[in-house]
Amino acid sequence: MSDLFQAAGLTPHAPAPLADRLRPQSLDEVVGQQHLLGPEGPIGRMAAAHRLASMILWGPPGTGKTTIARLLAKAGGYEFQQISAVFSGVADLKKAFEQARARRMAGQSTLLFVDEIHRFNRAQQDGFLPFVEEGIVTLVGATTENPSFELNGALLSRCQVFVLKRLTEDSLEQLLQRAEAAENRLLPVDAEARSSLVAMADGDGRYLLTLAETLFSIGTDSPLNPTQLGQFLQKRRPAYDKDREEHYNLISALHKSVRGSDPDAALYWLARMLEGGEDPLFIARRLVRMASEDIGAADPLSLLLTTAAKDAYDFLGSPEGELALAQAVVHMASAPKSNAVYVAYKAARRAAKETGSLTPPSHILNAPTKLMKSLGYGDGYAYDHDVEGGVSGQNYFPDGMERRRFYEPKPVGAEAKVRERLEAWGKVRKDGK
Repeated sequence: MSDLFQAAGLTPHAPAPLADRLRPQSLDEVVGQQHLLGPEGPIGRMAAAHRLASMILWGPPGTGKTTIARLLAKAGGYEFQQISAVFSGVADLKKAFEQARARRMAGQSTLLFVDEIHRFNRAQQDGFLPFVEEGIVTLVGATTENPSFELNGALLSRCQVFVLKRLTEDSLEQLLQRAEAAENRLLPVDAEARSSLVAMADGDGRYLLTLAETLFSIGTDSPLNPTQLGQFLQKRRPAYDKDREEHYNLISALHKSVRGSDPDAALYWLARMLEGGEDPLFIARRLVRMASEDIGAADPLSLLLTTAAKDAYDFLGSPEGELALAQAVVHMASAPKSNAVYVAYKAARRAAKETGSLTPPSHILNAPTKLMKSLGYGDGYAYDHDVEGGVSGQNYFPDGMERRRFYEPKPVGAEAKVRERLEAWGKVRKDGK
């Protein structure tokens, strides 16, 4: 009697997916990671010496993490054991360690591959430590997230972290050629559609081979052009997670592009974030921050424009309101830059912490009562509006605290005129002493 799998055609004799059939059989067949796997690469050296250290493989999806782990076990003569942090718990880990200990007693080393290792909680990650230290397992963990944030420091100290690169267009083209050789036919696409196909994969080799397998199965009579290709295949959504590292990487890229006065790059990163599903109001908040931190008094309009952009998005929503964010980004990237206010505020905060509770000088204290007047509150205060030039030059710092210069305007944009005024007023203060 057939079971459900047999009824669905999933028998032991069913053809394996193209990506599985093309899985590399040796490390030199892995594409795109020569910086790690080549003769001079750290993993390549380990494999050549048949001595493996525990490691964390960090990289985007479809870059070969699982394949590399399998091939390392093969090259080093290790027993390959795989678990996934998505589906495994404490009981599965305990069983894996017991099996590894039994193999070790029999003289067989174990390479324990843990996929999505960052999904284990801190206590579960700590459970690896004694078995890694004793050499019962050689741990190879795979993660798409930054290990610095997602893995315990104790576990990281016992593993080397290797960064896998997103596959380049050349590497993806190699995979397509292998697929065509395996199928003994060319992909049914023209040259332009082939480039579009590579772009759709977004650096993910496994996804590219899945797309190629779909194309091999359509049985078209003539090569597809890019438009027809888009009708058959769904473009991969850009890799972006609003709660993890990519979220911070892209907002950092946007911020630094604005600071670096590159409106084109700034618009690109803005579009990447919005296309990835980022909350536009998060971006709006960061734009307001940029206006204060990196532009400041050099172009006071930037702060007004960014807050207006936030209001415009609140009013219009997506996609119309996103244009207001783009306008603010272009304006700020094109504006004169000054962090003088930002630097001055940080210096003033340090001074405030250092000087404690010093009171203002008595001549600038209000005296609403007779007692306060008798104590000298307000004595000698010069009302600046009644003074020629509008600046009296009096001291406004606490008694016992030397005057400090926090704000150093830059000679750019509107701040250049501020600089001139402050220099003139500084001369009044100096001459008045």
